[in-house]
Amino acid sequence: MIKAILVDDEMHCLDTLEIILKEYCPDVQIIDKCTSAKTALEAIQKNQPDLVFLDIEMPFMNGFEMLEQFDHITFAIVFTTSYDQYAIKAIRFSALDYLLKPIDPKELINAVHKIQKQKQLPSTEQFEILFSRMQHKESAFRKMAVPTSDGFELIVAENILRCEADDNYTYIYLTDKKKITVCRTLKDVEEQLRDFSYFIRVHHSWIVNMNEVTKYVRGEGGYLIMSDGATVSVSRSRKEALLKWF
Repeated sequence: MIKAILVDDEMHCLDTLEIILKEYCPDVQIIDKCTSAKTALEAIQKNQPDLVFLDIEMPFMNGFEMLEQFDHITFAIVFTTSYDQYAIKAIRFSALDYLLKPIDPKELINAVHKIQKQKQLPSTEQFEILFSRMQHKESAFRKMAVPTSDGFELIVAENILRCEADDNYTYIYLTDKKKITVCRTLKDVEEQLRDFSYFIRVHHSWIVNMNEVTKYVRGEGGYLIMSDGATVSVSRSRKEALLKWF
């Protein structure tokens, strides 16, 4: 069983999440519900949960500020939020998980499954990335977190050559010839890279770092030659966007 604490300043949101968890995620045991960050801090210290569903927007102390109170975070986290573009970007960049309100049961099930499959808790570096970006200090921590089968890897975005889809996984090829298998779809990785204008989706299976493209060869869609000599196909539907970038 996964011991969970639910944190949200709106009681109806807590009640709804509890109902959905009980119906769709029987492996999750709800050990406490908290309507403020202050009471959540006390409940977490007392009960030592495995997982915290944490609302971001709360009065007096929001979810991020609450997490900053911990010297070491010993539980998994799934943020819950209404649409907040900047907060969501920061969460994606740190490879942490979130659910948009109103919570969709399928997305909740997926989030719980991810927690069950994780072999490690989120790292200190992931939270450093999160807090830096929430404080508008994008340059303070240049790395991004990507989840792998045994934890997370921290990589500098500009060192990515290209990303290749493989069903529910993505291969990331780096300039040092390293290849990382990421436990996320290419669409998820694309969202993480959205802040960097030099990454372009050129095919349903490929995202490329345009700074690492050495040549474009015309054709029906054509293909790109990368700085490491690899070739990447360009789909007909994405050719126009690519040429506009050039």
